[in-house]
Formats: sequence, structure tokens, C-alpha cells
Amino acid sequence: MDTEAQQTERDRTSPPGTPGEEARSRFTWVERTAGWLPGGRITLTALACLVFLLLLNTFVVRPFQIPSGSMEPGLRIGDRVLVDKLAYRFGAQPHRGDVVVFDGTGYFGDADYIKRVVGVGGDHVVCCDKKGRIEVNGRAVDETAFLHPGNAPSGVPFDVVVPGGRLFLLGDHRSRSSDSRDHLGSPGGGMIPVGAVVGRADWIVWPYDRWTRLERPAAYARVPAAEGTHG
Repeated sequence: MDTEAQQTERDRTSPPGTPGEEARSRFTWVERTAGWLPGGRITLTALACLVFLLLLNTFVVRPFQIPSGSMEPGLRIGDRVLVDKLAYRFGAQPHRGDVVVFDGTGYFGDADYIKRVVGVGGDHVVCCDKKGRIEVNGRAVDETAFLHPGNAPSGVPFDVVVPGGRLFLLGDHRSRSSDSRDHLGSPGGGMIPVGAVVGRADWIVWPYDRWTRLERPAAYARVPAAEGTHG
């Protein structure tokens, strides 16, 4: 008996339950599934990509097309942005200066909106000070980096304290934006629950010549925490 030959043959065969056997099983399953579908592997690959994109859109990122000029000059009508749906999960909260997409149903209207966070829970937001600037917790905010040229911080005076778990939101093109100022007398006082936020707009991805990351402006960096809060 050629024991060396027998040993070589055994070496070529993976024991049951080994990674090699599992890989062959997966390959066989893919081949069978492709055989059931019109178009075979091409159709299976297309379906896998579609499922991946659906999961990505549902749980991770979502494209959003800018519907109006309320966020000019930073965001123009027709721009497409990517919204990070995980930005405020796992305990994270919106920050002043973030650009967020939110569901305005019952607050602004039956649609999704995109605005900038000006006040978070506990903040005292006032407009305007003697120099015509918005104040948050007693600190004036210089909005010139993102405010639409020629716009005042607000043509409507307000003095509000943002309830816990809510946001005070304004568009960058103040003269063309319907935002928290327009709903001060409505239920909720124009403040949007954090739970209504879809996510944070992080990137302009279309058109290609405007591809850029949306950074949080430094204007709010020196705003102190509201009394009774931390950070």
C-alpha cells in the first residue's frame, strides 16, 4: 500500500466544518441563487447592490436635495447633500452651528427641512443686541461667515429660552427663510424636538464643482453653556 499517496489525498480534502468547506457551501448557494434568476449573476449582483444601498439609505446616510434658497449662500437650490443619520445616535447631540435635516411635520409643515442650529436645550437666544447681532447665553455671535450678504441676523426680534430636548433653527438666508422665528406663537414655540432630526448635513456632493465638506463654523465656539447645563 502506498501510504504516502493516501496521506497526500487526505491532505487535499478539508475536514467537515473547515473554512474551506464553508466557502464552497457559500459558493454553491450563490451559484444556485443565480441560476434561479433571469440574467444570472448580473441580476444577483444588481440586487445585492440595491439591498446595500437601501440599507445605507435607511441606517447610515441619506441624500437630500436643497429645495429653496433659505440656506444660501452656502447651499443653493438643487445642491445635493449627504446627511449623516448616525451623527446624533448613541448619545450624541446636535451642536450650535450644525446644519441639520429634520421632519417638520406638526411644527413647520409636512416636509423635511434643512436649517442651522442656533440654540440647543437650555440656551437663551436673543435678537438683537445693540450692534444687531444674535446673542446666545449672553455672548454675541458673529455670523458673517455664513449669513447671506446684505441680510440682517433677523428682521424679527425674539427672546427665547430653548426647552430641553429641542432646537432653535434658522436659515442662513434670513430674509428668505421660514424657520423658528415664524413659529414662535405655534405649539412648541418654533422649537424642533431633537427626535425629529433626520441627521447632520456633512457634504455637498452635487454638482461636482461644489463638492465640499460642511464644517461647523467657529462663530459658536465661544458661546458659554446654558446655566444648569454642561459643555
